[in-house]
Parts: sequence; structure tokens; C-alpha cells
Amino acid sequence: MDKRRVVITGMGLVSPVGNDVESSFKALVEGKNGIDFITLSDATNWKVKIAGEVKNLNFEDYIEKKEIKRADRVTNLGLVAAEQAFNQSKIDLDDIDPYRFGTFVGSGIGGLTTIFEEVKTSVTRGQDRISPFFIPNSIINMVGAKIGIKYKAKGPNLPMVTACSAATNSIGEAFRYIRDGYLDLAFAGGSEAPINEIGVGGFASLKALDFSNNPEYASRPFDLSRTGFVIAEGAGVLMLESFEHATNRGAEIIAEVVGYGTTADAFHMTAPDDEANGITKCIQLALEDAKIKPEQLGYINAHGTSTVLNDKLETLGIKKALGDHAYNIQISSTKSMTGHALGAAGAIESISVIKSIITSLIPPTIHLNTIDPECDLNYTPNHFVKKDLEYGMNINIGFGGQNAAVIFKKVSL
Repeated sequence: MDKRRVVITGMGLVSPVGNDVESSFKALVEGKNGIDFITLSDATNWKVKIAGEVKNLNFEDYIEKKEIKRADRVTNLGLVAAEQAFNQSKIDLDDIDPYRFGTFVGSGIGGLTTIFEEVKTSVTRGQDRISPFFIPNSIINMVGAKIGIKYKAKGPNLPMVTACSAATNSIGEAFRYIRDGYLDLAFAGGSEAPINEIGVGGFASLKALDFSNNPEYASRPFDLSRTGFVIAEGAGVLMLESFEHATNRGAEIIAEVVGYGTTADAFHMTAPDDEANGITKCIQLALEDAKIKPEQLGYINAHGTSTVLNDKLETLGIKKALGDHAYNIQISSTKSMTGHALGAAGAIESISVIKSIITSLIPPTIHLNTIDPECDLNYTPNHFVKKDLEYGMNINIGFGGQNAAVIFKKVSL
């Protein structure tokens, strides 16, 4: 079967710096910090009191009030991003084959607030008081299922559950399904809503979070003083289509997906491979898939979590994969502004890469003031850079040794 070109015809985004693609990317280019004190829960007695929350989003603009209450926040965030992507794509559902329309919207944890609240209910009020919505709202595939129900997408609903690589793996797998001829179009991305007592507390217990409770300086990827990441929420969804399907219906093509690589470190539950071999191979596979040389890659949105190990070893992996070009390429971590949205991070950051390719504007890594000798690449410190791009890459790395990278390309008809 011939490989088909895969293009993007719609994008949707809700993030700590904006509730749509345009406002979010504008904020990122301007270096605006979306991290602040937690308002979704009473964090008075928590060790970590800051996060990247989605702000001032009126869910009723997208979802019926009754349905909002019946779903976990992770699903509602995903539905908002999916609607934005669908609307931009201008797809007419009457003109497509629903069995060739897939849904690949992943999550790292899924309905964590539902799990937390219903376990509390069971313990304090008894098993008979557990909500009938507990199981449906806690399972990860429900995000994509609800999107599929709304848009009659009857092809596979396959959420990738690969921790912080979930959205990038979801985009990559949707890309493969369309490229290899199994689907014509698909929603692809991720959603996450982990800001509650056990989400924040769990990562705090792992010593993975920054404990400064200083929202103006907590997320500082690649900085020598970094001590941990800032947890965040959000959702990003792309509408992917085969080039032929998109052009036949006269769609506006935003960008193209051209390469995907994914590996597992098989090393440790939470720490990356200490020689960065997994992420190195992942990047190399994405380049090989895209059939481009390292020198053709102009920008990387790095995983860049602001943890000591990730930033050091991701840097090493980029160097090993790209050779001398690693010192020429522009890199940034938009997590310095959004925080780390776990399984949604890859979608949020892929959309940023796509916008950089379109606009020739590369967002900065803010809070980068003291260079770590082991993180000695060009991370676009503190101010955006204007640069023409043909190819851009997004990288994500997750617990369990998950690695994923996707390459996007400027439109060429």
C-alpha cells in the first residue's frame, strides 16, 4: 500500500496561557507566564500550592450544562479542544465515511478528580453512594469516546496511554493510520486535568515538583537552579487528514505531519536512561521517517520539564542524535510558561511548533538565567526569535521510559 501524505486541517487548544490556539501562541511568543496559585482546590495545607490552570474558560460555550456536570474535567477540556479543531477544519459529516474517521486523544491519568472524589465518597459515605458515572468518567478512553460520539467518528478510538508522551504518541499513531491507508481523517491529541489533592500530592511525594511556591520563577527548564516541574492541565487536538481527502473537499491545509519516532528506555520507572540512548534513537527514527537530515530541522520544542535529570539527558539525546547541528538548532521549552500538562503536553507543544512554522516566530524558554554546563544548547532564553522554518519537531518523554517525537513541515502543495 502506498504511503499517503498526512496534513493538518484544524487545531484546538485550551492551556494555562489561553483558551484557543491564537491567544495561547501569542502569549507564548510574548513570554507570558501562565503559572499561578491553585484555585481549583483549597491548597492551603498542601506542600505545593501552584500550578498551570486553565483560566476563565466558559465550558457552556461548547458543552451543554447537563453534560458538563456528568463528565470529568479531563473530558470537558478535550471536548472543547476537539470542537475548535473540528470547526476550523470545516468538515461536513454528511460527506465522509464515519468508519474511516478515527479518534486518538490520549491522557496520562484520565479522570483523576472523579477517582479521588468517588473514593472519598466510598470511604466516608459507603459503597452504595458511589456515582454511576464513576467508572465511565475515570477511564481514559472516555475522552476520545465522547468526542467520537459527538462527531460520529466510528473508526478506531485509540488513546495512547504513555504518561507524558501520550499526546505525541496519539498524534504519531493517528499519522500512521492515515498514512498507511486505514483512515481518511482523525482527531489526535491529548487532555489532562490532574490539579487536585492526589494529583499534586502524588507528584510532590515523588519529589518531582518545584516546592518554591513562587509562580514567577518555579518552572525554569535548563536553568542551573531548576529543582522540579510545575503541574498543569489543558488539552490540544489536531484534525489530521490524508492530503487527498483534504484537497478533494477543498480544505485549507495548515501544515503537514512527516515523521514520527517512538521508543522505550526499558531502564527505570521514573528516571530516563542515564545515557539518553532511548531519546536519541527516538529522534533518529523520526528523522528517518521524515526522510530528512538533521541539518534540515530548524526548531525543537523540547520536553524541557525543569527537572534536573530530564533536562540534562534530553540535551544529551539531542546532541547524540543531531551531532554538530545540535548547537545550531533553535530549541525552547514552552513548559516554562504553561507548566507540565502531563499527557496533554505533547498536543499543546505540537500546536506551538506548528504555529512557529506558520509564523516564523519561536517562543522563548523564560526564567532561563543561569546556564547549566550540562545544558549548553540554544534554548531561546527569555525572548522570542524570528526564524524561517521548514521543519519543526516536538519531543516528549514520560514515566516508564516513554519517548516520542513528531516532525511537522511547512505546507507545500
